Parts: sequence; structure tokens; C-alpha cells
Amino acid sequence: MKRTHLPLNGLRVLDAAARHLSFTRAADELAVTPAAVGQQIRALEDTLGVVLFRRTAKGLELTPEGAAGLDALRAGFLQFEEAVRAMQAGQSSKTLTIAAPRDFTAKWLGARLAAYGRTDPELRFVLLGGDEELDFTQANLDLAIRLAEGPGEHEGAALGGTGHVVVGGPDAPDAAIGWPGSPAQDGTALVSVADAGLAIDAAAAGFGRACVPALLAEADLAAGRVTRVDDGPLSSRGYWLIAPTPQWRQKKVRALVAALLG
Repeated sequence: MKRTHLPLNGLRVLDAAARHLSFTRAADELAVTPAAVGQQIRALEDTLGVVLFRRTAKGLELTPEGAAGLDALRAGFLQFEEAVRAMQAGQSSKTLTIAAPRDFTAKWLGARLAAYGRTDPELRFVLLGGDEELDFTQANLDLAIRLAEGPGEHEGAALGGTGHVVVGGPDAPDAAIGWPGSPAQDGTALVSVADAGLAIDAAAAGFGRACVPALLAEADLAAGRVTRVDDGPLSSRGYWLIAPTPQWRQKKVRALVAALLG
């Protein structure tokens, strides 16, 4: 019999019925009806081509054929349990591997991860650049942050809105600072930089004004490094926490997402 065709549900029912020698008590253990237990046993008998139980005056009785495989069956279930425990052991790890754009890590994420890390001395973070597409499995990622229109094919949660703000330093000239993806760049910029975080730094240095995601400018505005000159346009893109469903459901990832959203 091919491994993919193993009747695992039927074998599980066989184990319970053999221990109790009662379809009713097996049904109670498995949270199904006695009729469902009987159907599973009959289907298993058809698959194996043997009779597993007989009804006698004393009650339900295992046949020699049914008893012959029980020890190996129960050993197999114990190995299944060990395999599940081994797979779940990874969830006890408190190391989180996160990919995020470098400017987002510098301007917003880093300080929040540091604060979150202080809540549990066992927490560890591995931070990767997230400016390119990353394979979650290949990079062993738990979570990624993207400037995007949505989570795409993954699970996700939006961080803040999609608003932008125009910021400038003291006595900044009325000149644009350009960066790839800037929603408000008309004509030639006085200076062009690699990302929105560097655009904020350029504005603080006095090069001009930068239109950047409002979330990214929060810390610099609060510190007085730049001032808010104007509201920028809404964009279809915002910052998203994303991960495939298995990673998203990890306890450590859910806790981190809740902390970042909070």
C-alpha cells in the first residue's frame, strides 16, 4: 500500500476501539457517533481485506488479524506524536527574522523593536533588508514589511495609513528632494537620494523639501529635526506587515504584530 493511501483515520479509530472494546466508548473518546466508528471500521476492513472485530455473547472482540498489527500501530502513533512535538518545538524559539526596507528600519521599526525586546530578555531579532523580493522559505523569514498596495498573496496588516507629509529643515529652500517612488516630484529635484529616509535626512540638512510617508517622518518631526510644511497626497501604497499563513499564525509573530500595531 502506498504511503499516501494509508487509511490514517480508520487506523486511529481501530486503536481507540481496540483499547475500549466498545464502539460507543471509542466514539466518546473521538467525539464522533458510534455509527461513525462502525463505518470507519467497516471501511478499514474493506481496505485491508480482513475482519478486525467480531461480536460475541461477551461483547466486542478483536480478531487475531486485528490484534496482529496493534503493537506496531501504537508505536507508529507514538512516533507521529514525537514528530509533531519536534515540529512545534520551533515555535518555542524567540528569534524573529524580519525583512524591511532599510529606511523603514532606521526611521520607525528599529526603535519599536528595541522597546519590544526589553519586554522579554530572551527575544532576539535578525533584521534583513527588504528592498527586493524575498523568498520566505529560502530566507527563513518570519515577517516582512513592504511599501505596497496590500498584502498580496500573504496574510497581512496595514501599519498606519497611506498619507504623506511634506517636510523641510529650518530655512529650507523651496526645492524638491527626489527619491524613487516619491508621490510629489515635479521637474528636476535639487538633490535625489536612494529612499524616503534619506530624503528626510536631506531635508534636515537644508537641501529642500521632501514628500515622504507620514509614518516614516514621525520621529524626525517629534524630535524637531524637520518641520511639517504641508500635507502630501494620499497614495495607493502604505506599509504592510506580511507573511505566509504558517508564519503569520506563529505565536511569536502574532505577538510582535500586536505590539507593532499597538
